[in-house]
Amino acid sequence: MRTRFPRRTALIAVAATAALAVLPGCTTGNESPAADGGSQTSDSCTIGMTQINQTAIFFTEMNAGAQEAADELGCELTIANANNDSARQSSDIENFVTQGVDALIVVAIDVNGVKPAVEAAQAQGIPVIAIDAEVEGVDTFVGVDNEAGGVEAGEWMIDAGLVEGSQYGVVDAKNSFIQNQREDGFRATIDAAGAIHTQSVNGDNVQEKAATAAQDLVTAQPNLKFIYTTGEPATVGAVAALSGGSSATKIIGWDLTAEVIKGIDSGLVEAVIQQDPRQEGVEAVGEVKAILGGASPKGFIDVPITIVTSDNVDDYREIFN
Repeated sequence: MRTRFPRRTALIAVAATAALAVLPGCTTGNESPAADGGSQTSDSCTIGMTQINQTAIFFTEMNAGAQEAADELGCELTIANANNDSARQSSDIENFVTQGVDALIVVAIDVNGVKPAVEAAQAQGIPVIAIDAEVEGVDTFVGVDNEAGGVEAGEWMIDAGLVEGSQYGVVDAKNSFIQNQREDGFRATIDAAGAIHTQSVNGDNVQEKAATAAQDLVTAQPNLKFIYTTGEPATVGAVAALSGGSSATKIIGWDLTAEVIKGIDSGLVEAVIQQDPRQEGVEAVGEVKAILGGASPKGFIDVPITIVTSDNVDDYREIFN
């Protein structure tokens, strides 16, 4: 399955706007003044969205898609930045409930840690949509099957002849449930085909930490044929650590950036598993609007992945200019 992002330059400006107007309790500026001095929308479609951080392009693209859909559907969208803090994310959800939003969109840092706040919101009759990481009990999950994505990446490696007898390491994020799933699916697939796992190192989903972890990994394991990275910070960090060096180690990982595209061009990066975060944002807001209009929740909305290599990377350059 292959999904390409829409090439609409105007939406890049939306991404920048979404990234700036997203502090907890802030609004997007699309509200209509109410008689009592508050804010309201005529069709009562107010959405609170809690986001992991505002630094990764993956998340800012997701915000842009959500904002685009909210504008088109007449919804008021407020995005709170948890800044990688699970406790803060739970507090943001509680604040949204207090503010009386009609629905919630949750991009969970910790799917278990956020669950009590989600359940409390649902107890108030507020529908909850999860993006990227599935939270048990939500009305609908929008995203990919992360373990299956890891399996698909492993199968690509096998088909490319890069696996049998190859030593490899992993730069992961132990605090991320979905990144653990991606690692599990990948490792199970390639280990069964004869790959040799040496070590997994934790980048904590922070680019600088991931770069240090990747450098430590290749120093400790100089014979690695490739490194598997489970998310954007790990992939960018590994590219930074290995670029310009003498190591023959290659990278296969998740999530494109401009730096990662340069890695593909140089031959350092073999392949990237690319999601469609903008479409995930669009789908989530569309699902909220449908549920508020009386439709039954879909339960799961699959947004397919694409494996990006030197053969098809040109399709993505404009997005990451």
